[in-house]
Amino acid sequence: MAAPPPNSQQEMRQRNLSRVLYAVAGAGPVSRAAIAGRIGLTRASVSTLVEELVRAGFLVELGPGRSGGVGRPGNALALTGLGPCGLGAEIGVDHLTVCAVDLGGRVRARAGDETPNGEAGPDSVLRRLSSLVERVGEEAGAAGLRPAGLAVAVPGLVTRSSTNVVRAPNLGWYDTDLAAHLGGAHQPLPLTVENEANFGALAELWLSEGESERRDFIHVSAEVGIGAGVVLDGELLRGTRGFAGELGHVPVQPDGPRCACGGSGCLEQYAGEAALLRAAGIAVRGAGGRTAALSRLRTLAGEGDESALRALRRAGRALGVALTGAVNLLDPRAVLLGGALTGLAPWLLPALERELRQRTATPGAVPEVAASAIGGDAPSLGAAHSVVRAVLNDPLPYAVVH
Repeated sequence: MAAPPPNSQQEMRQRNLSRVLYAVAGAGPVSRAAIAGRIGLTRASVSTLVEELVRAGFLVELGPGRSGGVGRPGNALALTGLGPCGLGAEIGVDHLTVCAVDLGGRVRARAGDETPNGEAGPDSVLRRLSSLVERVGEEAGAAGLRPAGLAVAVPGLVTRSSTNVVRAPNLGWYDTDLAAHLGGAHQPLPLTVENEANFGALAELWLSEGESERRDFIHVSAEVGIGAGVVLDGELLRGTRGFAGELGHVPVQPDGPRCACGGSGCLEQYAGEAALLRAAGIAVRGAGGRTAALSRLRTLAGEGDESALRALRRAGRALGVALTGAVNLLDPRAVLLGGALTGLAPWLLPALERELRQRTATPGAVPEVAASAIGGDAPSLGAAHSVVRAVLNDPLPYAVVH
């Protein structure tokens, strides 16, 4: 028997409620008339939708706004600072981060843990993550927010539409289902797990200001490993199994050093943090040592230290070689350096751009190359905003119950 046709009227209503919310989110405090102009509905239709969203606790009226035409100005509308919020977390090799973001995109609570995770095992790491999530959830609750979901960014391969980390070699995790480990008061929340580079790319897509044309780009981020989030025509490219973006394991020197993935000469062996610091002669010592070592690398590079500059030039060239194939294949508008690479961009970009200019097949097709505007917080922010956007896309399941 054929499936029943969709309830088109209900779907249209959901879509229009979502369009109103996005219009308010994009324009700040705005009148009903302005919303109608932005989304192409009549003022009467918008007023009906707005009243429903106000009653459901998603919009608040701020009083008369400025009028762009004849007559009395209408009340300005804004997204509520209360109600649903998104919880976003990042599991790094040597840190954990959790934040809560409200519907207006403001970070309302944040917590972190700088303990190294590489040898701790998933049980220990996810217990500490659960504690942070609970703390941030309680802080958000005290501010009048209700977590609508939890999204977690991890430095590894995640099976598409699942919570299973297939492989995170720099954590030593294999076939680890986060849903089976995360517990506590937040357990009933919907859980999303995604590669950290993908969430970083989504943060760049959703949060970067003044980049309306930037809908086709490669977002490269690095910690111990190197990942890439690929956005084409405003959509994240995940691949058939969800494994797209493993830039760190693209070989740039086939007979180069062995990599943890089992290959040889991978980009990670030339431009990953450990490789960079080793090439610059900088040791990592104790808890928090990675952050201190990277700071030392930036200082030495700024002072013109030749060992530091040589290591960064080598890493920039390797990044350029690895990215050339992706640029020739995908024709992105931009390549953005995020994560730890953001702070090193002034010294990485010249060699990277030179390689792309020399190797890009089509004249004039060399993309813009720049540092991310968001930086190291991109994975956790992208994770939290993915939950917020799920609410904005279909708000009524999260409505206030009177």
